[in-house]
Amino acid sequence: MTNQQTLRRKLLDLDNGNYKAYRDIQGSYEFPDFTLIIDYVQGDPFAAPSKLRVQVPYTVTGFPPELYKNPIREMALRDFLTRKFDRLAYEVSGRRGTGKSGMIAITKMGQEVLERTSTYLIKLAPPAPKPEPGSNPALQRAKPIKLSNQKGVEVRLIVGLPAGGRRILGRQAAEMLCDDIPYIVHRSLKYEQLDADACRRHVETVEDTDWLRKQLPEKNLVAFVANGAILPRRSGVDDRPLSSEEVVPFKSPPSLEVEFECPNQGKISGMGIPRGVTLIVGGGYHGKSTLLKGIELGVYNHVPGDGREFVVTDPAAIKIRAEDGRSVAGVDISPFINQLPQGRSTTQFTTENASGSTSQAANIMEALEAGLGNSNSEETATTATPPVLLVDEDTAATNFMIRDRRMQELIAKDREPITPFIDKVRQLYTDYQVSTILVMGGSGDYFEMADKIIAMENFQAQEVTEKAKEIAEKYVTGRTAEGGEKFGEIRARIPLPASLDPSRGRRDVRLKVRDVDEVVFGNEDVDLSAVEQLVSKDQLRAIGAAMVYAKKQYMDGNRTLLEIIDAVMADIESKSLDVLVPFPQGDLALFRRFELVAAINRLRTLTVK
Repeated sequence: MTNQQTLRRKLLDLDNGNYKAYRDIQGSYEFPDFTLIIDYVQGDPFAAPSKLRVQVPYTVTGFPPELYKNPIREMALRDFLTRKFDRLAYEVSGRRGTGKSGMIAITKMGQEVLERTSTYLIKLAPPAPKPEPGSNPALQRAKPIKLSNQKGVEVRLIVGLPAGGRRILGRQAAEMLCDDIPYIVHRSLKYEQLDADACRRHVETVEDTDWLRKQLPEKNLVAFVANGAILPRRSGVDDRPLSSEEVVPFKSPPSLEVEFECPNQGKISGMGIPRGVTLIVGGGYHGKSTLLKGIELGVYNHVPGDGREFVVTDPAAIKIRAEDGRSVAGVDISPFINQLPQGRSTTQFTTENASGSTSQAANIMEALEAGLGNSNSEETATTATPPVLLVDEDTAATNFMIRDRRMQELIAKDREPITPFIDKVRQLYTDYQVSTILVMGGSGDYFEMADKIIAMENFQAQEVTEKAKEIAEKYVTGRTAEGGEKFGEIRARIPLPASLDPSRGRRDVRLKVRDVDEVVFGNEDVDLSAVEQLVSKDQLRAIGAAMVYAKKQYMDGNRTLLEIIDAVMADIESKSLDVLVPFPQGDLALFRRFELVAAINRLRTLTVK
């Protein structure tokens, strides 16, 4: 069996050799306290970094079982360890040559606690056998041949093996793998080296947040904002809480205040937003959009100290906005738009360049399709989870949101193809139990449609439902409802496999992620900048892999998009995100079904039937 000294000797022997000779080190190595597994070795110092794993037995880590006694605690502990390991790796890493030389990292972490592949609690395995003669070790993974009963922590990391030009810097590589990594493991994966109170607080906070979210249906709520929450962020590029002394902690209006008894924190109170139609109103710069943003990201758990760690939202909440220029493939937008000029169909609406109103209509119908499927299906109607729509007038198409009495008088309905959202928002709830939370500062016509109306004034919330209803009765708008008696049908679509090609017509798959707003899929740059609930590049990497997986495993020209997504998400739940990739990777994070659907729908090559 190979060991730490063997690896050091190999690296020293490779010093000044051709960079591709690094592939000789692939395999497993026993260190005194852990196992180092080298799964993939980069072929060039400028290529994607090498992929490694460290496995540390529980007998070495010493974590109390209570920290991982259930799935949500385990996920929170893994998140805590990932953050600690990555911080130490950043401190230790340094320039050791050209390209990515000297880098040791896991992944970039945000304020959200996501299910990730960076760290696992696993059954440990003996090292894999060496590659067979004549095989390409760079394309093989070190697969365990038999699991042992010894459990432990596995951390997946990326390493930029050092080079001078394209020559191996063996001494520096030996320092990285044989000295730096053991130091990081010792400081980050042993309980005795950690801040035990911080670790416990991290685990308990995430458990409480997850528990709160699961209680929403029992209280007929779609969202909860805890008293004392800090909602403003530092900037548009810094998602940490604003730390100014002028920040106003959130306080619930008495009429909307609810209380929970959390497993760890105990009693917690705050504002509950009930199912139905809720308006958030108020003057400019008084906190309307900031409140909605907090609710929007309440589908995720957050780290302690984020300020929004006890802001929770229905997991099926989806931010909807206008998206000028996006492509749309065969979506039935007829509940909102009909009788287009030149007789263009809106029951199978297709365009390369949607307008604000047609894009917003398509975004809503695609979200309903992903959540509810075919509205004519009795099976879907009983098993689906109704989405919750989140809409901010600042990012909505004005002509899609409202058509007032004066405009109705000037432009007759038979000359206006758009049925505005105001005439459909109530029907969405009565017909499909789809709730809506809407930021609206410019039109009181929505007062009649709302169940609850929350006014933001100086960053504090007040319930003004009764007052708004009185105003609505006093100042009758006189507008005519244009939505008909029913919302309309939600039609399922079947994607055609040939329209998804990640390989550019070749054997290799081309996937690349650019920040949190774009996936390169084959020859296409898929723009996801309007999919606002994506928070990590790792989610985009996983979405790209899931698109490839969905095409390979389930797209047959017969399954509906909903059936395909259901199958992919079920595989991930039962087999983990690893099912999407050929060898262990530490840079994937779980996404929701809605973001995967959004990426597929924005493929400009997509065709459906």
